[in-house]
Amino acid sequence: MGLDRVSRWEGIDEFMAVAETGSFSRAAERLRISSSQVSRQVARLEDRLQARLFYRTTRHVSLTEAGRTFLSHCQRLEEERDEAFQAVGNLQGEPTGLLRMTCAHSYGEQFIMPLVNGFLIRYPQVSVEVDLTNRMTDLVHEGFDCAIRLGRLAESSLVATRIAPRTMHLCAAPDYLARYGTPHTLSELAQHQCLVGTSDSWLFDDGGQEWVFRPRGRWRCNSGVAVLEAALLGFGLCQLPDYYVREHVRAGRLVPLLEAHQPPNTAVWAVYPQRRHRLPKVRLLIEHLRDGLARRPEYQ
Repeated sequence: MGLDRVSRWEGIDEFMAVAETGSFSRAAERLRISSSQVSRQVARLEDRLQARLFYRTTRHVSLTEAGRTFLSHCQRLEEERDEAFQAVGNLQGEPTGLLRMTCAHSYGEQFIMPLVNGFLIRYPQVSVEVDLTNRMTDLVHEGFDCAIRLGRLAESSLVATRIAPRTMHLCAAPDYLARYGTPHTLSELAQHQCLVGTSDSWLFDDGGQEWVFRPRGRWRCNSGVAVLEAALLGFGLCQLPDYYVREHVRAGRLVPLLEAHQPPNTAVWAVYPQRRHRLPKVRLLIEHLRDGLARRPEYQ
């Protein structure tokens, strides 16, 4: 009887991973097992259900009607399983289990990972897997508990919690301004060398209206640290968040420009699927990050 009960659960995690990623290979990567094992477990699950769960072609995997019905029930089971872990975690007084999160590369290295390491010291029953990447990840399909995102958020079904301010500043080194002049109007920006980072557009406030500028120049790199270094060398104008430039502005190594047109404040956000916030490991991590960022000198 016990083995029969266990066998009823076999293949469900594999099935959900394939359904959510749309691929047996991506499901295998998420679960850290082989594609053949995923395929085998799903096939056994279909045999037990006596129903086909996926339409399979060489390039595409999609749910059958039975698969869609079964997935909705499995998702409810997963939510109840998470709540069960949460209940035990609450009894223990601390979070447990694996927490998967993602963040932009440079910001994650400099600001988030030191705080995550402190979180692990504080809660030894938690383990983490962090993907530092500048691509926009799909939290649900890729199985992440939360993401740290910067700037303005696109509309989505995800829940967002603001964990730190983020103000963008247009700056240049005094040497650059001595050679090429100081822009006093938005229209003058097109005459200057610009250091292009991860964004192809710079935002400004123009009399209460958002004004978008497409920076151009002979220098481009998808690293905020690298943009800052190039700006300090006098290569051109940069638009960077306050936590990169504040120290250098105070020291006179960078000069803030067009401050009357500073774009509206953006923010640093913790983003997560609705049900994930009920998990102690996610809720407490977000609180830990918010408190830790507030204490950093860059935010003082």
